[in-house]
Amino acid sequence: MSLPGGREATLLAFDYGEKRIGVAVGNSLTRSARALVVVQNRSREYRFAELGKLIAQWKPDALVVGLPMHPDGTPHEMTRLAKRFGNQLNGRFNLPVTWVDERYSSVEAEATLRANKGRADMLDAEAASVILQQYLDGLSDNHEFH
Repeated sequence: MSLPGGREATLLAFDYGEKRIGVAVGNSLTRSARALVVVQNRSREYRFAELGKLIAQWKPDALVVGLPMHPDGTPHEMTRLAKRFGNQLNGRFNLPVTWVDERYSSVEAEATLRANKGRADMLDAEAASVILQQYLDGLSDNHEFH
C-alpha cells in the first residue's frame, strides 16, 4: 500500500481468532502501536458491526491483519481464515489491508503482558499491537507504505 511520503497515517491492526479478535491502533509517524480492545467473534454480523464502530471512531488510513503460519512458514486453516477476514475488511470498509506474519506475536504478547502485569483478557489486543509494531518497524525511513 502506498500513502504520500511523510503523511501521517492511522492504522488499525487485527489479531484474528475464531473466538476473539484483538485490535490495536498505531501511527505511521510515531511508529508506535498500542493494544486497544478485544472484540468477541460471535458472528459475522456482530464482528463487522463492532469493527465498523472502531473504524468510524479511529478513521484509519489502512488496516493490518496478522497472518498465522506454522513455525516453518507454511499456511494452515487459521491462515486461510485470517486471509478471508482481511479480504472481508477490505471489501466492507474499502480500506487497504496488509498482512503481517504473526508466527511469534502471541508468544511476545504473553511476555509483554507478564512483564507489565497486564490483564489476561487483553492478550489478543496485545498480540495485535505486536503485529502492528512489527509492521511499523518494517516501514522505510521516509514513512511511505509498501
